[in-house]
Amino acid sequence: QVQLVESGGGLVQAGGSLRLSCAASGRASSSYSLGWFRQPPGKEREFVARIMKSPGSTGYADSVKGRFTISRDNAKNTVYLQMNSLKPEDTAVYYCAADPLVVRTTGANYWGQGTQVTVSS
Repeated sequence: QVQLVESGGGLVQAGGSLRLSCAASGRASSSYSLGWFRQPPGKEREFVARIMKSPGSTGYADSVKGRFTISRDNAKNTVYLQMNSLKPEDTAVYYCAADPLVVRTTGANYWGQGTQVTVSS
């Protein structure tokens, strides 16, 4: 079992930045693929970004490419999502995800509880 705990959400003005963190713990979590999804109000959850353990290759949704950066600190079993140039449409609950193979654009095996990000116009 893997436990994921997100932090770093909040309220920010359009054009601003936020950094989300997600600490992973549990069996073999250090070798897992990690990622982020989000669920905007009234919409389905959607893929945002993922990162493999080694060599740390990344993937992004088209809507966040060039604005968001995913990274991980393997020593701390933590994944980060640096969000720049935020837009009101980035408002959502952001979920951390983990998978023993790869975080897919359709989902993952383990989920955090979510953290709210609100971008005001």
